[in-house]
Amino acid sequence: MKQSRHKAVKTSARSGLTQRAHPGYYPGYSTLSQQESWDEATRNAVVGRVGTVEPIRFFSPDEETMLQAVIDRLLPQDDRIPDRRIPILPAIDARLYTSKLNGYRYEEMPPDQEAYRLGLKAIDEMARKSFRSRFTELLVFHQELILKSLHDGKPDPAHPVWERMPVRRFWELILEDCVSAYYAHPWAWDEIGYGGPAYPRGYMRLENGLPDPWEVEERRYEWSAPEGCLSDLNLAEFGKQRDSASDSGNSH
Repeated sequence: MKQSRHKAVKTSARSGLTQRAHPGYYPGYSTLSQQESWDEATRNAVVGRVGTVEPIRFFSPDEETMLQAVIDRLLPQDDRIPDRRIPILPAIDARLYTSKLNGYRYEEMPPDQEAYRLGLKAIDEMARKSFRSRFTELLVFHQELILKSLHDGKPDPAHPVWERMPVRRFWELILEDCVSAYYAHPWAWDEIGYGGPAYPRGYMRLENGLPDPWEVEERRYEWSAPEGCLSDLNLAEFGKQRDSASDSGNSH
């Protein structure tokens, strides 16, 4: 593996993070380096996830921009250099475009395609109501205020869409899609030290959490959240900024 893949690059002062081609606690590990141990079908499927990014066919350009802003808050990749960020949005778009569904739908929820369109529109209108600006143009902190209210099941500000479909179900839908797309990608496997498909080789050491010979030892380092995120604030500070943000929005 080329050493340059793991060279760290300092981000801008805004994020305060160190960007890496290979974030995580397993430097030097590559799941794809194990591909000779897979059968042809497995190898083609996994390698294709790195070499192929689906075009956007379901979402409109405006919806694409909006969803990317939401994804950036649900599963931020500020610690990755730009060309090593995992394409979450294209995976969601492909699922909806090809109608690859879970085989069931909650009675109170519309089809996934409709749920996404309704939810994104509602989030943007909530941003306009609170802060007189598009969601994509808000500060990270203000974006997360809105999304946290959805996470908590208490949309703030209220919006009629959440009377048509349960906000908790929508939150589960979009978060599951983001996490599924991220952790289906080999670069995410490198990040967590996952050994990749076990077929046909299998795993040798199943006891006591021991690594197999082709894996590497965990090496931890300090990590900070992107500047302005709610996770950087204690509860008291969060309350102050939430009230300040609300007053700012209502003053317009």
